[in-house]
Amino acid sequence: MPPLFVSPGVDWWVLVPQIILVGAALGLLLVASLAPRALPAWASTIVTIATGAATAITAAIQWTDWGSAPRATLKGAFVSDGFSLLITVLIGAGVVMTALVAHSALDRYSMAPPEFAALLLASAAGAVVMAGANDLIVLFLGLESLSIALYVLIALAGRRASARESAMKYFVLGAFSSAFFLYGIALVYGATGGTNLSRISEFLFGTVRDNDYLLLAGVALLLVGLGFKIAAVPFHFWAPDVYEGAPSPVTGYLASIAKAAGFAALARVLYVAVFQQGTVWSPIIVALAFASLSVGAVMAICQSDVKRMLAFSSISHAGFVLVGLAAIDPEIADQLWANFAGWVGVAADLGDGVSSAVFYLVVYSFMALGSFAVLSAVVGSSADPDDGTSRHDLSRYSGLARRRPVLSLAFAVLLLAQAGVPLTAGFVAKFEVIRAAVGEGIYVLAAVAMVTAVVSAFAYLRVVLAMYAPEGATAAGDDAPTARVSRPRWGDLPLTTVLAIALAVAVTLVVGVLPQTLLEWSADAALSIFP
Repeated sequence: MPPLFVSPGVDWWVLVPQIILVGAALGLLLVASLAPRALPAWASTIVTIATGAATAITAAIQWTDWGSAPRATLKGAFVSDGFSLLITVLIGAGVVMTALVAHSALDRYSMAPPEFAALLLASAAGAVVMAGANDLIVLFLGLESLSIALYVLIALAGRRASARESAMKYFVLGAFSSAFFLYGIALVYGATGGTNLSRISEFLFGTVRDNDYLLLAGVALLLVGLGFKIAAVPFHFWAPDVYEGAPSPVTGYLASIAKAAGFAALARVLYVAVFQQGTVWSPIIVALAFASLSVGAVMAICQSDVKRMLAFSSISHAGFVLVGLAAIDPEIADQLWANFAGWVGVAADLGDGVSSAVFYLVVYSFMALGSFAVLSAVVGSSADPDDGTSRHDLSRYSGLARRRPVLSLAFAVLLLAQAGVPLTAGFVAKFEVIRAAVGEGIYVLAAVAMVTAVVSAFAYLRVVLAMYAPEGATAAGDDAPTARVSRPRWGDLPLTTVLAIALAVAVTLVVGVLPQTLLEWSADAALSIFP
């Protein structure tokens, strides 16, 4: 009699990054619970930094060992390939930078260091699972692991009313998006008979399916759930309020690593599971990109609060990533649907869009983490932890260059990079996604991307001009009086914050001047995602 249950084979080496993150989180909580005294903040920070670095190094070693070729485990439910490994390296780097920025802010926000570190590592583990998930159920588990940890991370600064409000908004809307996503999984399962992404693709390749409304409804609901995670219009309404109310280190993590995990999952669903339906979902992605670019840019220039401005700009940046994902020729989709063997011959052409999206995700993550690190430094210890409003008003940044010249220069570099100024990583990223869109004939979307890049540049330049304005002057279009707040100079900033900002600026400038290496890595990662 055959056994009732056969356990799947497990390739433990593939799962080492997740094991490191979860093991460190559980170990830190265990030690903190059993220790006779409260652990010092530096201990939790060191453990978090070491764990993030170990995760990134392990993923890099795995990529070196077996290249970009996919390596599946758990009966194909999780796959490790160049795409997932590059995103894992990014997640590890994001954990390190978030821990550096948060170290000096934990006491200011009254957040317990061990709990903050454990939640950060748990959310990172969920993000890694999302990047490599090859099954919709596993993807949902990773999504929930990431989301639940983020809900608590935001609420951890419980003494701030704005943090509690932000956590509740994120939780309620996140629960709705998870319900949509889960319902989408059910419909896709009903239409295809499975939840494994590769098997769904094989099923669709082997079956002629016209007007399968059950499958299309399921894909639409999946897009709703993932659209919320990446804050794409019209699923973006939570982002400005949550970004504004959350502690700045957590906001930087939300805008970078959480968004990268959402886009990684979206790319796998679209390009692995339902690529054959490209003629259906490609126009939807184009519409989402158009709306995100337009709304993000226009709303960003209307903000007088720098943190809310960066929140809306992150929506615009999500639109640029969607431009890369939308760069697919429907005729190629029809060709591949008719001839499965044709996949290999055109995979290189299809990889341009995904490659540009991956490149954009990497460089934007560093720019976002660095920008919110600067915001955390500007607020400093003089901020009222119970006041969640007007703490990042533009007037606070007026004349900042005189008080903190190096910090202002670093912030200016990061803002100009987000605006797409040449010789920065932001310029190369925008050029690549627009080039991919033009290459696939999506000229209107490429034109919209260029126009909105110019529009959003006003929001960034407004902050730069305010920082370098003379004392007593106001930024253009800002009628509020200038706040004269005494600030220490660069040397008085916490060393950990300085290191995080310096790393972000270094990556932004080096990749802007020498982008070829990261472009090649992104291209290899993009090609590995295709079956």
